[in-house]
Amino acid sequence: MQIDTAAYQRVLGDELRSLRKQRGWTRKELNRRLQSEISLQTLATYELGTRHCSVIRLVEICVALGVPAHQVLARVHERVFGEAPTGHLAVDLATVVADTRPQLMPLRRWAQGRLAHLVPGQAPEVHLDLPALEYMAQLCQLSTVELIRTLRELADHRSR
Repeated sequence: MQIDTAAYQRVLGDELRSLRKQRGWTRKELNRRLQSEISLQTLATYELGTRHCSVIRLVEICVALGVPAHQVLARVHERVFGEAPTGHLAVDLATVVADTRPQLMPLRRWAQGRLAHLVPGQAPEVHLDLPALEYMAQLCQLSTVELIRTLRELADHRSR
């Protein structure tokens, strides 16, 4: 198996940034919680995936975020090698609109807008690629893996 190190770093950075933002912290606030000093620029490059993060530094960041490093790495691994879509994920707009989970409010509003502009007779389904899913996850303050899992649950529930 080949490892795309650039993709792995980017996904790891995305997970770290997502966790920080879920807590409502700036990079400066996260930096204050770290055991050792690093520059805000270094922290930014980790989040952007443009700089390698040592295992020790990763553990330190995860401890500050209150998340075990192995859980972060499991999510990254799943996104890079596992269930993260390589193509598209089909999303039924009507099912999204009908869901009442508060964290899906931004997605629900988007789906309502898309439904309003459908041509009569057009299926209420769209296909989202990974960048779109990552953006939607950020809006919902979820990790991309969590959003994909939720959308798949909605699709499974609809098909029953």
